[in-house]
Amino acid sequence: MNSHLLDGHYRILEVLNHGEKEKTYLVEDVNLPESLFQVKLLSLPNNNPQALKSLRRLFDSKTATLQKLAQEHEQIQNLIDYFEENEEFYIVQEFISGNPLNDEIIQAKPLEEHQVISLLSEILETLVVVHSYGIIHRNITPANIIRRESDKKLVLVNLGTFNEAIDNTVDNSEYMPIEQINGNLKYNSDIYALGIVAIAALKGLPTKEISNLRSQKNKLTGEIVWRDKNLKVNRKLAKIINKMVRFDYRKRYQYATEVLDDLKKLINVDDERQKQHQKKLLLVLAGIAGCITLSVAAWQLRSPKLVSDAQKTLYQEGVNKYESGNYEGAVEDFNQAIKLDPQNALAYNRRGDAYYRLGDYEQAQADSSQAIVLNPQDANAYFDRGFAFSALGKYKEAIADYTQAIKLNSKDAYAYYGRGLARVQSKDNKGAIEDFSKAIALKPQYTEAYLQRGILRRRLKQRLEAIQDFDKVIKINPSDAKAYYQRGLTQSLNKQKDEAIKDYTDAININPKYIEAYLNRGDIYSDLGNQVEATEDYNTILQIDPKFIAAYIHRGIHRFSFGDYKGAIEDYTAALKLDTNNVAAYNNRGNAYLELGNKKAANQDYSRAIAINANNALAYYNRGVIRTKQKNKLGAIADFKKAAKLFQQQGEQDSYQDARREIAILQNNSAPAPTTRPKSGKIEKN
Repeated sequence: MNSHLLDGHYRILEVLNHGEKEKTYLVEDVNLPESLFQVKLLSLPNNNPQALKSLRRLFDSKTATLQKLAQEHEQIQNLIDYFEENEEFYIVQEFISGNPLNDEIIQAKPLEEHQVISLLSEILETLVVVHSYGIIHRNITPANIIRRESDKKLVLVNLGTFNEAIDNTVDNSEYMPIEQINGNLKYNSDIYALGIVAIAALKGLPTKEISNLRSQKNKLTGEIVWRDKNLKVNRKLAKIINKMVRFDYRKRYQYATEVLDDLKKLINVDDERQKQHQKKLLLVLAGIAGCITLSVAAWQLRSPKLVSDAQKTLYQEGVNKYESGNYEGAVEDFNQAIKLDPQNALAYNRRGDAYYRLGDYEQAQADSSQAIVLNPQDANAYFDRGFAFSALGKYKEAIADYTQAIKLNSKDAYAYYGRGLARVQSKDNKGAIEDFSKAIALKPQYTEAYLQRGILRRRLKQRLEAIQDFDKVIKINPSDAKAYYQRGLTQSLNKQKDEAIKDYTDAININPKYIEAYLNRGDIYSDLGNQVEATEDYNTILQIDPKFIAAYIHRGIHRFSFGDYKGAIEDYTAALKLDTNNVAAYNNRGNAYLELGNKKAANQDYSRAIAINANNALAYYNRGVIRTKQKNKLGAIADFKKAAKLFQQQGEQDSYQDARREIAILQNNSAPAPTTRPKSGKIEKN
């Protein structure tokens, strides 16, 4: 079908799916005769390089776990490999020959009760293993359950772990509980989705009609009303399904094993085939679904004490690996500990900490949530979930968790600190100052609390108080480079340039790779006319990190300041190669082109900056300058008016007055002021 070989050895045989977010191909590996695989091309929003980076990080951290899952349980689709080609991301999966479950759920042709019970049991057994590895499927639908042709078993495919790195839109929301739609993922979110699949099977509802279930709710309880007079369902089965799809996740089944425990009571023990199935369920409930190759007799020989000892050993090994920085190893140990004891709140909590360190904030949040379910009085679990919510940008939820942690332990300085950080992001500056101050009162040597309070005070223009906070940090720890750097920023704002240079130099002496300190010291040298010293600082940054965009932009501004316009253009162009949407680089390169008399190129760069960010006041102002030079009076006035409005909204009063002055000159037909020049923009500093 296609002569091009993906990754040099996958030949496309057939297009299986062509969706907005992904394209799926049936391929063969030319190096492995008669081998069939499924390759997915994941579509990144607007070719977002950050999404590609997130995908790469997620696959690096989770591929081994997903492959272990498939090796341990034959009814989980295996992840074979992943690769990048032409800045596009592909994953290679096991090809499951068979039919999706939605081929069996046909409109107006409901499945029999025993078929639904079998379906639920089979998928729940798989979920026991999936959840024990700290993985949430996220996307359980009939389309992601395949009846394998070779043995007629149900295989769970397309774990949704990687969709979150692509975008935040919600697919298949008909099967998702409200907490998942709101981004508050739980392990029992999968149980809800499977319950909806069961309802669809019992009623003969195709996916397009599932959304109607959400409107069929009990007005008093808000729960889904899915049974009617024409649908005869075993009362006990209906009760199980109702608990699977409870609106409030706290009232829902918490574990797949709990659903299995209730389902086994529906099985006819006189039927030999069902007896064997019940033994299989009991194995799962005994906590060894992840080790199904063990015999029943071998398990019975193990005493509860041995299980407890093994669990404790695994837990402590996980803690040791975490503390040594081996977070992936810690996750594996906590996975095994949880398999032996699914009620171990501490193991969930510590595994969540490890996921947080690995950058998997959603999984960290899910583990902390499970720890809270198991032990609602654990202040540390609320604290950890607060940090996960903050990392996900959910500051309201983070503040609520920190507040609960404080209620449970009012002496926890770290909880006040965490809440202070979240309040900063929520623009509650007064509350943040109070929290940082409370943390300091509880822990007088808490340098991070002083540091963050100082940063916030500087932003609030309380610069004297900010310097006092940084002074305190330095007194407690004279080797804290961040404190010198932050004090240098504050000194610079106070026009104390010599003091600022001294602070930046101290920060660099402590940390010779402190890029931001070099950048800001270089800017001050440039402002003072110290051409050589400034250039050396910018060059040092690019030796440390050749891809640090701000260094190119700031060095370009420096070169522009002493008339090296061609050198400035080289720097801005280098920045744009690293980030094609960098507004400051386009704006500043336009200024350099203008100085060289290339008005066309300058106008194009300003217009590109505006196209990328319609609220970029500098680009409008600068385009107004060039339009004035081109005698385009109406266009210039329009640009200056837009710039003035944006400058005023952004609190840039001096620039606002400059724009108003240009408008007055143009409207009064006066000659342009001889000092009118385009404005340069830098990347903001923290």
